[in-house]
Amino acid sequence: MSVSSKDFMPRKIPLSFIIVRPATLFDLSEIMRIERQSFREQYPRGLFMMFLDANRETFLVAEYSGQVVGYVMAYIRPDMEGHIMSIAVDPLYRGNGIGRLLMEAVIDRLIKRGARYIGLEVRVSNKGAIKLYEKLGFKKMKIIRGYYSDGEDAYYMMLDLSTWGGKS
Repeated sequence: MSVSSKDFMPRKIPLSFIIVRPATLFDLSEIMRIERQSFREQYPRGLFMMFLDANRETFLVAEYSGQVVGYVMAYIRPDMEGHIMSIAVDPLYRGNGIGRLLMEAVIDRLIKRGARYIGLEVRVSNKGAIKLYEKLGFKKMKIIRGYYSDGEDAYYMMLDLSTWGGKS
């Protein structure tokens, strides 16, 4: 029996209790719940299913006590850019380092698959995510005007893998 995150009060949990593993079809309802709680615009379920089928090694979930509490989706583009498509952590579990754990795991997997660099887009207003990406070594490369459907701009950020030291 799975316990919903609604049953927990926000609290600190040791990262050693978090399992990062490839996502499965059985995780999709929890991934979709986290997606709805995290973003103004959500990807449709069909995209997650397609992504799961095509990118099993780089579609990861963070699990705590049998429950999915975060996910990250990434892939390799034809130019060998590793691209982070989406990352989110259940709002009740934010601030525990789960996002960083997911990012480190997916970066390492993208490197093993041959990525030469890693890119992502992030809302210019998402200060928390930007701070995390900068701590991991991502740099703001450019602003993409009107990137989101509500007209908000995005930063395109890139990680030069020659500077990547792995988990820190």
